[in-house]
Parts: sequence; structure tokens; C-alpha cells
Amino acid sequence: MDRLDNTIRPYAWGSTTAIPQLLGTEPTGEPQAEMWMGAHPGAPSRTPRGTLAEVIEAGPERELGERAVAKFGPRLPFLLKILAAGAPLSLQVHPDLTQAKEGYEDEERRGIPVDAPHRNYKDANHKPELVCALTEFDGLCGFRDPDQAAGLLDGLGVDSLKPYVDLLHAHPQDAALREMLTAVLTADRAEMARTVAEATAACTRLGGAYAPYAEIAHHYPGDPGVIAAMLLNHVRLQPGEALFLGAGVPHAYLNGLAVEIMANSDNVLRCGLTPKHVDVPELLRIVRFQPGDPGVLRPEASPDGEEVYETPTDEFRLSRYVLPEGGARHDLTRPTPQILLCAAGAVRAGEHRLRPGQSVFVPAGETAEVTGSGTLFRATVVA
Repeated sequence: MDRLDNTIRPYAWGSTTAIPQLLGTEPTGEPQAEMWMGAHPGAPSRTPRGTLAEVIEAGPERELGERAVAKFGPRLPFLLKILAAGAPLSLQVHPDLTQAKEGYEDEERRGIPVDAPHRNYKDANHKPELVCALTEFDGLCGFRDPDQAAGLLDGLGVDSLKPYVDLLHAHPQDAALREMLTAVLTADRAEMARTVAEATAACTRLGGAYAPYAEIAHHYPGDPGVIAAMLLNHVRLQPGEALFLGAGVPHAYLNGLAVEIMANSDNVLRCGLTPKHVDVPELLRIVRFQPGDPGVLRPEASPDGEEVYETPTDEFRLSRYVLPEGGARHDLTRPTPQILLCAAGAVRAGEHRLRPGQSVFVPAGETAEVTGSGTLFRATVVA
């Protein structure tokens, strides 16, 4: 079992205080957006034996177990993060596995460098993800019913939005959402910027259900993504609640601290709220234009105290233990690799004492006994 030393990514949207507060460190004044735990080549965790990527490469079956290697290959198939949003992230979707493979192979054939700003596919993998709130956490997830979206837009009283409202009423649900998003993203940028400015003023004046979009527009003035965001469900998670984001589901995280776990991929197609590349034709190929409830997840408790967040993906399995003072010892030994993350209190994992924000990697089959008082997240795979 290895203590992990993890990299904090300073993305501009990150909170300057949330991760330092969790870790009990002094803020630097700079944004601290994500802390990565895993073997992703962009920022692999460090251990006393080298980076976690190097440790796994030196002995895949020893570290990951035969079952995980047979199913996922000689790599850790998930990336665990602490995410601290101080401003909205880009509005985005992720491809499914077939789309990712096709897109990656196409861009490879065309000789587009992997680090090119207009490249869509950094790898050939899909990126399902799960986000679990540690504090109140705001996000956008999945499409509203088109009639509800039309009502929200119409309520702003902005004349230049009338054609978009009409589009939402003029077609069956899936087609209405496709037509609307296409129209917003392909509109004349100067005209759209004026529309967004008028919509922002109305959102600010009206407040209530419009308040999240006023805040988004404050960070991204004139961005077409402000209007696109109003097509989506606004969700406020309470601590312990989660969202699962499957392929093609548009989403954006707005504010709050959370644990996030995903398949080990960096494939993102953006819809807006970003200065980065937006490939509209490819985006429209990937997005699933299906309205519905965002589906807030609450963990399913088992008799041994493990609370599991059930998802349809095998690359990761996230659960938590809420350990009471003086509670029983828990044996977390599994035939698959694990990362254990303390989110609150003080937890002992094997020989390691973990405070909030500290984590360990547990090789497959390694004895993993846990005691203490606090909240512990467990990340592993289904194999």
C-alpha cells in the first residue's frame, strides 16, 4: 500500500480556497481546480517506488491483478479527482467508445498533432464519469423538455430569442433540441453576443430560476454557450449526492467541491463557455438529443457499511464509508486495484494515517484494513 503524492492542476476556473481548506493548507491566491489521483500520463501520482504509472508498468499483474489486466489491459482504467469549481467549466460532452476510436483513428490518419488546439480526440477511449458532492454542488446535466426550455427563454422577454423559442415548439423533441443547439452555435457571433447581453440583463433582473445563468454569463460574457446552457437541467447536489454522466450527455459543473471519477481518457467536445475550439459538426454527431431527468444518485448501503454509487460502467466503481467514532475495523481487501481517499476526519488505512485530501494506492489482493472516524472514498474497478 503506497501513500500518494498528487498533483493539483491550476485551471483558471478553479476555486482559490476549497482544496486548501480541505487539505488544511494556506491558499496561494492562485486557482486550485483539480487534484489528480491515478496513473494518467498527464500527471501521475507519485509513490515511494516512483510514479504510479511507472509502478504499474513494472508489474501490471502484481499491481492491478490478473482479472483487471485481462479486462482492461496493463493500465489503471480510471482517474480519481478532487474537483473544486470556483467558476463554471466549459459546456461539454464525451464520446462513446466506438465514436472515440473512430475519431482518434481519423485524426491520426490526417496527421493532426495530439496537442493541437483543434484536435478533438486525445485517445481512443470513452470517458464516462461520476461526480459526488462534498459540499453543495451546482451543475448542468442533460436536456430539459423542449417546452420547458422554450418557456424559460420566452420568460426573458428578449425579442431576438423569439426565433429560438419557435424552433423548440416546431419539431418533435429530439429534432427541436438539435435544431435549437445548431442554430445557437452557428449564429452570427456579433448578433449572438448582443442577444446574450440582453438575456444576461434579463436573467440578472429576474433572479430565481434565472440566477445560475446570470452567473454563467458573468464569467463568459457574449458566449453562445450561455443560451445553450438554458436548454439543460440545473441541478444542485447536496453532500453525498452524485451524478453519472454517460456518453453524449451535455453537462457543465458550475460551483462547489466534489470527488470525481472517470474512465482514463481526455476526450472532450465543447459546446461553449470556453475560449477553446468548438467543432460544431463533430459535436452534433456526438450529442444525444434526449430530454430527461438528470437522475441524482444516492449511494446504496450494504450490510458491511459500504455505500456504493451504482453506474453502468466497469472502468470504475466508487463507494464510500462513513466511519463512526469507535466503529468496527473494515477489511477492504479486493482482487482489484484500489485508491482510498479520506474526505473528512481521520482514517487509518494499513500503516497510513490519512487526513482529508490524503490517499493511498492499494495493489490488487493487498490487505487493506481501515479504522478511524471520518469519510473514506474507495475507487476500484468491476472485474
